[in-house]
Amino acid sequence: MKSYSESYKDAGVDITAGYKAVELMKKHIRRTLPEGASDIGDFGGLFELGQGYKQPVLVSGTDGVGTKLRLAILLDKHDTIGIDCVAMCVNDVICCGAKPLFFLDYIACGKNIPEKIADIVGGVAEGCVRAGCALIGGETAEHPGTMPEDDYDLAGFTVGVVDKCRIIDKSAMRAGDVMLALPSTGVHSNGFSLVRKVFDVENCDLRCQIEALGGKSLGEVLLEPTAIYVKPILALTDKVQVKGISHITGGGFYENMPRSFPKGLGVVIDKSDVRTPAIFGLIQQKGNISEHDMFNTFNMGVGMSVVVAPEDADRAIDILAQNGVDAYRLGKMVEGDGVQLV
Repeated sequence: MKSYSESYKDAGVDITAGYKAVELMKKHIRRTLPEGASDIGDFGGLFELGQGYKQPVLVSGTDGVGTKLRLAILLDKHDTIGIDCVAMCVNDVICCGAKPLFFLDYIACGKNIPEKIADIVGGVAEGCVRAGCALIGGETAEHPGTMPEDDYDLAGFTVGVVDKCRIIDKSAMRAGDVMLALPSTGVHSNGFSLVRKVFDVENCDLRCQIEALGGKSLGEVLLEPTAIYVKPILALTDKVQVKGISHITGGGFYENMPRSFPKGLGVVIDKSDVRTPAIFGLIQQKGNISEHDMFNTFNMGVGMSVVVAPEDADRAIDILAQNGVDAYRLGKMVEGDGVQLV
């Protein structure tokens, strides 16, 4: 007998739609699965750690996409927001030097529309491919009566691994070390409550092309997926001693960069050295936002920062370039604390 409940459907939950969504998403998930990982549909996701670790340390991270989701809903474009969800998690664990192993997602929706759910999961799978990790499970929950039918929320969870001897050790950082910037792809997935207020996104034309944005539409630029830095950072840490890594998310420079500094050290950054995309200038101008608040809310074009010894800086930039990242010198470590923008 096939699984079906007319009573449950009358209450707002169509379990057959859930089954269809799972079937549609399987082709995306299989792109991410290595040998030893379980197929989707089991009660738990299996993953074999494998060999090659002397003292493996597991590193976990969880996050969501925040109100950037509202842009995806307004534009009815759901195939990239999953990349953001993966990025927000894997970019955190890589700050410890950990390689993400696997990822699980959670989607809560007002109504399960299988094609839309499959688009969302397709984005998650693409993010996992970019991060080199497996999508081994997840959950889609239909919440009729508590969420509008076209609304949804997305969150995720990743586990990575690093040998204990290779965990990024900020105690090795010294005054005179160099901070490098890894460019962002735009706003990424933070500060969108302010972004939505500044542009009044519920009432503006998100598809209108804007000259200041190179002819791209506001919606296109804002929905650009968060960059995933896992593979370039792993390539870097394999060849250069990296003394600190910061993922620049909500809280901008002032909150995130010091998290990777040891006590007694800070960084001095020349504002003219920060390569800031046009979208941030547009946000600041239209919202009449102070420079401090911009650097304390957004990544301002720096998605991730790394600290290396001065003699390793040029080599690090070359390695990152070979892995698709146009990194550059951003600042210098000094005695003190926090971030000084000059």
